Order: sequence, then structure tokens, then C-alpha cells
Amino acid sequence: MTKTALRVADLVVRYGGFTAVDRVDFSVETGQITALVGPNGAGKTSTIEVCTGLRPATGGSVALFGRPPGDLSVRARIGVMLQTGGLYPTAKPLDWLTYLARLYSKPADPRYLLTRLGIDPKTRTATRRMSGGEQQRVKLAAALLPQPDLLFLDEPTAGLDPAARRELLETLRGLGDEGTAIILTTHQLDDVEQIADFVLVMAAGQLVATGSVAELIGVDHFTSFRAPPGLNLATLARDLGAGFAVTQPRPGQYLVTGQASPQLLADLTKWCATNGVQATEIKAGGRTLEDIVIQATEPNP
Repeated sequence: MTKTALRVADLVVRYGGFTAVDRVDFSVETGQITALVGPNGAGKTSTIEVCTGLRPATGGSVALFGRPPGDLSVRARIGVMLQTGGLYPTAKPLDWLTYLARLYSKPADPRYLLTRLGIDPKTRTATRRMSGGEQQRVKLAAALLPQPDLLFLDEPTAGLDPAARRELLETLRGLGDEGTAIILTTHQLDDVEQIADFVLVMAAGQLVATGSVAELIGVDHFTSFRAPPGLNLATLARDLGAGFAVTQPRPGQYLVTGQASPQLLADLTKWCATNGVQATEIKAGGRTLEDIVIQATEPNP
């Protein structure tokens, strides 16, 4: 049974006369991985700072397990992994985690965490001499020391190579499956598509789009394909039938809006064959999350 781990209601954050966060509402349930995405300056960091108790809200409210962020009873239930900082550069990973573990009443075993995240607890390498991927894993281990019910992550896969990135994402998905509520901010939208249960798109201090990845990209309502630029879109839309529209978002990339189905794919393939068009990469769910974020955050004309 899921419970609400984080509830943000009508949140406002101002810096002097500038409004960084403007009446934002959302919640995060236990076991749910929520991604907060958007351009730089959208208000993501300010939102997370209020949620973790690092900054007071100008207006609205934030509740972690029903209590305010500054409440000592909830501080022990959250873990925070920042994009920068969080490591003592000359310390060995196990020494550093053992020291941090003393700050918690019931910490996880540092050796277990390091092993689970692929770091040998016996290593004598100082954290500053470790690779970027290894440093990220040590930082995640530090965030997991309190055995948090709610985990905040800021760009967790930044600077990782593909293998390390995949391993870290698998770890996060496993934590979610175990019941940990996770909220992460990231510019790596591929990461979001792989693991997020829910997505919050933020721009200019407001949430401009929300939903699951499937809901946002419209898996059932978009079909895309690649072909030489300059196709007769009106003719294609007419031959596909009522309920379909065809656009060319970028040269050589085409988007069919309408209910995706095996019949649509057959009709599209037939049209291309009849008209001598070499089409490739035909697929349902033609939009990416990047397309959605760019569209949602573009200023209105």
C-alpha cells in the first residue's frame, strides 16, 4: 500500500522581487520515482532546497510524511545526494561512510552499501582519486546511510560513462521497487524515460506538464518515421484517412498524429511503397521526452 512521502502545496519561493517558484503543487508516493525536469532557471533547485529544509518557503507548504522539512523526526528518514560536494577528498570511502554513519541512530552498514554499489570496501584509494562514476556511487552510498524512506537526487548520473550510468539507474530502480520514494532532478532525459514513474516538467517557476512518460509522449497517439524531406503531407494525411494529421518537426522526420494501430502502420507502409518513398525508423510513440520538454518550455508566441 502506497503512502504519500512528499506533498508540496501552492509552493512559492521569491528572491526579492523575483519569483523562482510560483504556486507549485505535486506529491510523491512511496516506491515512486519522480523526475523534476526543465531548463536551467526553471525553479527546480529552489523547490528541492525547500523540500529538504535547506531554504524556507515564501508561501505554501511542504510536508514530508505529514511533517514540515525541519522536523527532526523526518530528517532521519531522508537521504540527499547533491551533484557537487558531499565527499571528503582525502578520505577513503569506507572511512568516510563510517564517520557519517555515526550521525544516524540506525545507519545502514557502510560495507554493505559500498559492496551493493560496486565499490570494494577494502579499497585504500582516496575519493578524489576515484573515477567520476566511483565518486557518484560513494555519494549515493552516503545518501543511503540513514536507510531513507525518501531520497533526493540532483543529477545522479552526471559525468558517468554508459556502463556506470546503467548500473546506477538499475540501483535506483531497485530502491524504488523496495519502497523508497525518489525525486530526482536531471537534464539526462534518457534516464527519465528509463526509470521514472512520474514526470514534472517545470519552466519559469511553474509546472507546465505532468504525467507518466507514456502519457507525456503519447505512445498511443503518435507514430513517427524518417524519409527524405519534402513529402506531400496533405496527400499522405488524406490517404491515411480521417483522424490523422501529418507534420514534419524536423527535415526528414515525420510525425503522424492519431490513434496508433497495426492498421495505421500497414497503411503508412503501403503509401510509402506506392509513392516510391524509402521510409525508416517507423515506430509508435514518435515523440521523445526531450520533444515534450522543449515544446512545454518554449515561450508562447
